[in-house]
Amino acid sequence: MTGLYVPGTGPLYRLTAGTKLLALLAVSVVIIVVGDARVSVGALAAALALYPLSGLGVRRAWHVLRVLWPFLLAIAVFQTLFGDWPTAVRLVAQLAALVLLANVVTLTTRVREMLDLFERAARPLRRVGADPDRVALVLALTIRSIPMVAAAWRAAREGYVARGLSGRPHLLVVPVIVQLLRMAEATGEALVARGIDEPDRS
Repeated sequence: MTGLYVPGTGPLYRLTAGTKLLALLAVSVVIIVVGDARVSVGALAAALALYPLSGLGVRRAWHVLRVLWPFLLAIAVFQTLFGDWPTAVRLVAQLAALVLLANVVTLTTRVREMLDLFERAARPLRRVGADPDRVALVLALTIRSIPMVAAAWRAAREGYVARGLSGRPHLLVVPVIVQLLRMAEATGEALVARGIDEPDRS
């Protein structure tokens, strides 16, 4: 299984997965509870600064924002029309900052390290009949699905442009869904081939 991990030696690479996730949780709670546009914009600026400081480069942050901008624009327009522009600024900055921070955690943390953390955190669930290994697997597949969705979107977008289409973005929906279903089917077959998710055989 390949993840989003990018090898590097920056400061974030020296932190454990648990430390980074706790920091992400703390920042998320603070900027949401405080609910101030200036704090949210400051968090966004800090999130952007983490990329070059971690040796990841600004291009990776730009790539995240490029994928996210339609949603940010929709939120900004909606909030400005039906609410007020400070709220629009706050919400857009909050969302962009949290996505960038979550992405930088994923980029600087090996999937194996993340799985070990999830597995340890899920061990108490054995008392209620849950399987920590399976919980970790589900979380790992969730992480892996992020680049899969991005890849499906890029493939559909390239086909859309190659056919000379424009102004009809809804035509991208069906190709993306079909591509994701194929990926999900391939993942399921790979899991079955490795004897995973077949409790009757254990």
